Amino acid sequence: MADAILYLVNRSSFISILQTPVPRLLKLLNNQSLRESRPTIYLQFHRDFDVDIEGEILEIFDRVENSNNYQGTLIDYPSELKYDLLLLFAKWCSIAQWRCWDARLFLYVEPYLRDKVHSTEDFLKPPIWIQFQDTISKLDQVSFTESVVLDWMNRRQKLGETMEPSEDPKILPTMGSHSDLSGSLFNFITHSSQQDIELLIGREYLDSECWYLGNDNLGKYGGGI
Repeated sequence: MADAILYLVNRSSFISILQTPVPRLLKLLNNQSLRESRPTIYLQFHRDFDVDIEGEILEIFDRVENSNNYQGTLIDYPSELKYDLLLLFAKWCSIAQWRCWDARLFLYVEPYLRDKVHSTEDFLKPPIWIQFQDTISKLDQVSFTESVVLDWMNRRQKLGETMEPSEDPKILPTMGSHSDLSGSLFNFITHSSQQDIELLIGREYLDSECWYLGNDNLGKYGGGI
């Protein structure tokens, strides 16, 4: 079961990266001074560590022949690997990350949408999250989390599953997990409505150009901004 992965990306920071010549980016990465301009993390959440993203980015540049001689920006970078670089730099410009099993989104997200979701693939598209953000903006975190947990309990009961912790020791840990994840999702999506924040949407093993940043997938960023 794959994880759905969301990031909150500072758009101004990402655009600044896209407008910086590659030789300048390489210099900043190599002397670790790019860290000075990385957006401040939203402290309730995790994001990829500086050193991990720096290592992945530099490894990709090393794989491209004559990359040190290229004087342009990432938008026109002469390699299909530029989409991997765009994704990594989008993650670099993030202030928070949220992830969970994509199947759980049928419990956390679908009940708050106007239409039924037919596949986990639907959760990779921006309209789902725009609609979800609009709905939960009318709620508070406590009521949202409680409704998710109650919905989960009702679904179990309809399937004839026990809700007695003495009969199933996984009940309480699973309930706690749903409560924690739905609560953090509420805070995450609420924060996504702030000015200059874009939602980056993808999943494990998804091709880089298929990730969405705002309303467009990263494949479109290869043509300019």
